[in-house]
Amino acid sequence: LCFTSNKMKRYTFSTLLLSLSLTCFNPINQTVYGQNTSKNSSKSLQINEKTLSDILEKNKAFYKEGKVADYIPELGKMQADKIAFSVVNENGKVINIGDVNQKFTIQSISKIIALMIAVTEKGEKNVFSKMGYFGTDKPLNLETTGKPLNPMMNAGAILTTSMIDGEGEIPFKKILEMVRYITKNNSIDYSKSVYNSEKETGHKNRGMFYLMKNNGLIEGDEEKLNNYFKQCSIEATAEDLAKIGYFFAHQCTRFDGDTTYRNPEISQLIQSQMLTAGMYEFSGEYSRTIGLPSKSGVGGGITVSVPNKIGIGVFSPALDKHGNSAAGYHMILDLVKQYNLSLFQ
Repeated sequence: LCFTSNKMKRYTFSTLLLSLSLTCFNPINQTVYGQNTSKNSSKSLQINEKTLSDILEKNKAFYKEGKVADYIPELGKMQADKIAFSVVNENGKVINIGDVNQKFTIQSISKIIALMIAVTEKGEKNVFSKMGYFGTDKPLNLETTGKPLNPMMNAGAILTTSMIDGEGEIPFKKILEMVRYITKNNSIDYSKSVYNSEKETGHKNRGMFYLMKNNGLIEGDEEKLNNYFKQCSIEATAEDLAKIGYFFAHQCTRFDGDTTYRNPEISQLIQSQMLTAGMYEFSGEYSRTIGLPSKSGVGGGITVSVPNKIGIGVFSPALDKHGNSAAGYHMILDLVKQYNLSLFQ
């Protein structure tokens, strides 16, 4: 899987805000990849299994306050009390607690991978000439007119995937292979049953696809939309999400130190969008309470990047009114408070 890197020159307020945060809170001690010695080791967060276990036990009952998504019928089959918590620490070590082998579909978390690929191929200026960098107060499925507000909402994400080079399902294959690379897990695949369920019931997404096609933003047939349905149907675990969080937290460097796709500018762009719009219309309040780049999916997963430090992955399928994992949010909140991880502390 090969990409041609483009120099990105445009920065928005949210991108600059994240850059300033990184400068203020992580000025010197950054990990030296591919070496046995880490400059961060003296300031290790010392997160361990007991820490994660205590947090999970404290918050697991929050699933009762949520509801498993059933507007995609296949998602509604997931057992509501499943829960998992994973961290990839500063040195790339994985710490797992809970239902760590439980697979679930990553849904909207796939949007950050698609955005990385589209920007790598087309350049930030070209991608964002068709959409905005804006946050939103609208739920994920109500953005239907004009240019999409951002690439994290469904319309913007459908448009982003449509811009990835390749005919047929090649754009989807690129997304799948990138997820496999980041997680170093070649067994990852998509759920055909969830894909078919999304395709059969995704009428709002189909409507947005044709509105954008009518507005000249998308060219081609519904195969481009099917690629979006397929990327949302990719199955992963909480550990995989923690590795994705780590990847973007470390300038697109993999948890084992592999720097094949290292790109600080794309990392900054992705994290700024996660911070601005990664948690749907709850993103503003989430920035206040947690203050970290995060992306959720209606499958019950959340991936979190702690810039230059760790990656976090949580799973609990019962969702709050915003479409975010109810128990997952509270587990992240407790970890952030315990270790002062917010960018704004």
